[in-house]
Amino acid sequence: MEAKEYFSTRRTVRSYSDRPVDDKMIVDMLEQASHAPTTGNMQLYSVIVTRDADEKARLAPAHFNQPSVMGCQVVLTFCADYNRFVRWCEASDAVPGYNNFQSFMTAVIDTVIVAQQFCTIAEMAGLGCCYLGTTTYNAPMISEALNLPSMVVPVVTLTVGWPQGETQVSDRIATDAFVHFGRYEDYSPERIKEIYAEKEAREDSKKFVAENGKQSLAQVFTDVRYTREASEHFSRVYMAHILNQGF
Repeated sequence: MEAKEYFSTRRTVRSYSDRPVDDKMIVDMLEQASHAPTTGNMQLYSVIVTRDADEKARLAPAHFNQPSVMGCQVVLTFCADYNRFVRWCEASDAVPGYNNFQSFMTAVIDTVIVAQQFCTIAEMAGLGCCYLGTTTYNAPMISEALNLPSMVVPVVTLTVGWPQGETQVSDRIATDAFVHFGRYEDYSPERIKEIYAEKEAREDSKKFVAENGKQSLAQVFTDVRYTREASEHFSRVYMAHILNQGF
């Protein structure tokens, strides 16, 4: 597959075949991914590879038992990790000062970049991947299941495997809706309506609205999928866990 075709038609894969993905393939792709950009060449991340059924079962509740967790060949948990770097500093008579929000965000950025680099490499090799948005919801459960030490926090999770069947290309808003030249140009009500008109007109969007008894697609997001109450609850959980892990 040519790069242009891959990027314009990439799909999230949640259903996987039984075809195995061996450890060498995963490690080789992670090695390639490790050449992604990283702050100060510090590589402030670690990746936990989970493939055993019992180990996946321990992770599944933290991801609200999404079928892709048990159905995939491999679960990869990408963690912001200052533990390794701090230990190196301390062993080298250097005094680290990284137990702060700035350092945490630096590690988060490193982690997200390497995770996406891996995702691209894996998908271009024919594998399917799915980001699980639940990692930051239940980070304490994930940290316990994976035995994460201080200064290590889970950030993103990918399920990986060979695709089972076809999946739909996700819709995206037009490029001119999010690209700003020079300065940010805020949106008028009319422009907002224009930007989201195509998304709202999709049959699957109309189905979401009808199934949830709402008047608009936006209400499905605010009232059902990503509510204020849930966002505030999981914000408290994640913030408390970040602090508990030493940042």
